[in-house]
Amino acid sequence: MYDLIVIGSGPGGYVAAIRAAQLGLKTAIIEKYDTLGGTCLNVGCIPSKALLDSSEHYHNAAHSFKAHGIDLKDLKINFKQMIQRKRDVVKQNVDGIQYLMKKNKIDVIQGLGSFKDKNTVIVTKKDKTTEELSGKHILIATGSKPGSLPFIKLDKERIITSTEALELKEVPKHLIIIGGGVIGLELGSVYARLGAKVSVVEYLDSIIPTMDRTMGKELQKSLKKLGMEFYLKHKVTGVERKGKEVTVTALNPKEETVSLTGDYALVSIGRKPYTEGLNAEAAGVKVNDKGQVEVDEHLKTSTPSIYAIGDVVKGAMLAHKAEEEGVFVAEQIAGQKPHINYLLIPGVVYTWPEVASVGYTEEQLKENGRKYKTGKFPFMASGRARASGDVDGLVKVLADAETDEILGVHMIGPRTADMIAEAVVAMEYRASAEDIARMSHAHPTYTEVFREACLAATDNRALHM
Repeated sequence: MYDLIVIGSGPGGYVAAIRAAQLGLKTAIIEKYDTLGGTCLNVGCIPSKALLDSSEHYHNAAHSFKAHGIDLKDLKINFKQMIQRKRDVVKQNVDGIQYLMKKNKIDVIQGLGSFKDKNTVIVTKKDKTTEELSGKHILIATGSKPGSLPFIKLDKERIITSTEALELKEVPKHLIIIGGGVIGLELGSVYARLGAKVSVVEYLDSIIPTMDRTMGKELQKSLKKLGMEFYLKHKVTGVERKGKEVTVTALNPKEETVSLTGDYALVSIGRKPYTEGLNAEAAGVKVNDKGQVEVDEHLKTSTPSIYAIGDVVKGAMLAHKAEEEGVFVAEQIAGQKPHINYLLIPGVVYTWPEVASVGYTEEQLKENGRKYKTGKFPFMASGRARASGDVDGLVKVLADAETDEILGVHMIGPRTADMIAEAVVAMEYRASAEDIARMSHAHPTYTEVFREACLAATDNRALHM
């Protein structure tokens, strides 16, 4: 009998297993694929960042090196090597998870986990043999898979999801992306840097629509410089493949039909929870009509000894959100009283410039009737950004109009994925904009832009603008 059985080894599942083992709980983890790490490590965050870095190096060599006094001859892409490096990065990370399982004495069972009852999971292995595991507590961490539209037939060759986009055999000539969210824009920027024509078709009137609108406007400006085209407020009505060509049809805001033809179409309209084969009803676990496992504020399902976390429950589909929830569940089972502040889980887009955000957006504050003040500072006015040539973007700070408490921070610019952590710390400790403004920030650094934005929010006191 295990204290905890975890179904799914993505960032939420494997982190939950490690924390449970640290707390002295006898733990097992079930994974249906051959490798641990889930979507994030295998076909998500990690491989996409590897390709983003490789494509950024190439783009800089082609477009920026000359200005730095570096002359190159016969620059070319070895795309096969780029994909191989991505695979190597994935393998190193996956091997790292395997090592952590051994180190923490966690039993790893490969196969599809499904409920027999609330305390028993049947694992069906590749050779069709089965094994039964009993646990006092069970954690569902089965993650998500790419979503699609009912009329789109994904052939995974020319009409593809993010999974196939990470394993292409060639750089597309014209990549049409359906959806202007994080995943589509990251992969679109990879291929745009490598020379592909990239067209983004988005139903809403802004890209990255869940983030502060200023971020979407600024990112669109930057991505247009890469040559990316945007068709906003366009409703996709059809996707057809003929040979090596794919045609995407959509209705524009005037209800006119627009057709785009390319060699690949990437369907990137979000992800949906994955519970296939779980047999949740056998354990009395409720799944809603969106496919999400229903949980309470303690992440308990309708069966109290069973928990669920990550992409399979409500909330942002983020690896670090799943990790926080995994730790939360393990500590709760061990008798502790952990806490998660969902408002302070940051969101990041790993394009270049990067976009990072935490707290309330300006639109949310307006909707809530909260009185606030705004401080903005552009990277153009940063000495460090000028030195590196990364002058696109800005930092925007939203603070309470009366107390000056920071309510939201939205950044687009160089290394904002790392910079956002300072804003998270500040908001966790309920800092005011003036608190940050009065802290010394090393010069020259990108983080000075955050300080200047806080100064701007504090009686418009920005020093370098």
